[in-house]
Amino acid sequence: MLNTFFMILQRDVKLALRRRSEIFTVLFFFIIVVSLFPLGIGFDEKMLQGIAPGVAWIAALLASMLALERLFEADYADGTLEQMLLAPQPLSVLVFAKITAHWLLTGLPLVLVAPVVGLLYHLEAETVGVMMFMLLLGTPILSMIGAIGAALTLGLRGGGVLISLLILPLYLPVLVYGSGAVYESALQSGNIEPHTLLLSAFLLLSLIFAPWATAAALKISLE
Repeated sequence: MLNTFFMILQRDVKLALRRRSEIFTVLFFFIIVVSLFPLGIGFDEKMLQGIAPGVAWIAALLASMLALERLFEADYADGTLEQMLLAPQPLSVLVFAKITAHWLLTGLPLVLVAPVVGLLYHLEAETVGVMMFMLLLGTPILSMIGAIGAALTLGLRGGGVLISLLILPLYLPVLVYGSGAVYESALQSGNIEPHTLLLSAFLLLSLIFAPWATAAALKISLE
């Protein structure tokens, strides 16, 4: 089972690296969104520090959604998903490998470019570190929740719009607690432990239930 997990993970990463434009699209979208706000509302340092947490998380949320529609699309088109259903390994394990590959290619790069937000919004190094840590906790949740929406809308017309309608309400707790921790660090110098614990709990619940829910949704979509 573990060998199959790493085989699918390696396969998806290799296929994605052959289409590097999709990875760069997510990164450039994130950078463009966080860059537009200072140009639109001015360069007041206090104001930029106040909106930085929300802007960073909204940009990360929207950027992570760009590649969701294609998460299972290629495998659905060439029949690979049907072969996964027939495999002796649990479908949830195979799905988790694909979700992990999606996060490595879209979520992890957002964590690594987060210091750009610190430069544009005059954030302290400690606050940037908190932002990167919270993104490291939160972006896997976005990928796992998004995978459920992508599985439910597989093969439907206008799947991208439907995914947004399905998963955006589920993203709200991640957005609130992720940006709240950064805001506490940036302006309030408060305790970020409650936000961290809640986001960690969401991550744990997602790791347990999201692969199973995504596998069930794929079976429904393929019937």
